[in-house]
Amino acid sequence: MRIVLLSGGVGGARFARGLYGVLEPGDLTVIGNVGDDLEVLGLSISPDLDSILYTLAGLSDEERGWGRAGETWNALESSAGWGGEDWFRIGDLDLGLHLVRTHALREGATLTEVTRTLVARAGVPVELLPATDDLLRTYVLTPAGTFSFQEWFVARGHADEVDEVEFRGAEAARPAPGVLAAIDGAEAILIAPSNPFVSIGPILAVAAIRDAIGRRSVRCVAVSPLIGGKAVKGPADRMLSRMAGGTTPADVAGCYTGLVDALVVDEADLPADAPVELVATETLMYDPAAAERLARLVLETACA
Repeated sequence: MRIVLLSGGVGGARFARGLYGVLEPGDLTVIGNVGDDLEVLGLSISPDLDSILYTLAGLSDEERGWGRAGETWNALESSAGWGGEDWFRIGDLDLGLHLVRTHALREGATLTEVTRTLVARAGVPVELLPATDDLLRTYVLTPAGTFSFQEWFVARGHADEVDEVEFRGAEAARPAPGVLAAIDGAEAILIAPSNPFVSIGPILAVAAIRDAIGRRSVRCVAVSPLIGGKAVKGPADRMLSRMAGGTTPADVAGCYTGLVDALVVDEADLPADAPVELVATETLMYDPAAAERLARLVLETACA
């Protein structure tokens, strides 16, 4: 069963792990958000791609929700002591991956090529593709000004309300090699329980990707990132309230107008009406088994 998942953020990574646990090796292709990517201390960092990789490889810090398990911070603390920026938390184990990626990119490799190599070294039989190899970055417009995604999310603690989201470079961005072929050859397309605006939005901002999903001949199913109208973590509920007018299933579905056939929501969000089919279940992925249960239900919905 060839499955394509659009994913970004912690919730997306955990859902990808659920799918990975129930699908046959090689059946899952994950298209990851790169709008969050940035450079820190000269290092090329792809937070969402890394979260997906670490989670699938069993290396993620489950308690913290991001980064590597067993992490230490000696290099960052030393850098800060010499006047280096330390607002973006790069751990010692995480640093190794960033060094390898940065070196490969400077040697002429593409982000797709680097990511494929890292996934192979992790021994994970999943195709993990960046949405694009071109420069695409997310910016948020707030009452306090316009900020790059990571400046707003990490440095400012995403405290500012968001009025609009920009995807700079999206007009010229092309899908990464393999992305369109994966979508066109999929037996189902899924959208992870990620923030629709800043995790999935940058992927869909690549026009050819959005068009490919729009002309699909198979079902596309999204999973709501909300439980009882609230985000498990992060600002998705606040952004939906301010930018979509509410946090109901209809508001979530409205972010994917013309792209999804069904929306899987938590039982706490019913009763509700929406412009697409609604399927209710327990969506909180509190452990890998819960993620796999959710994955099975979503696959059943997508292949109905």
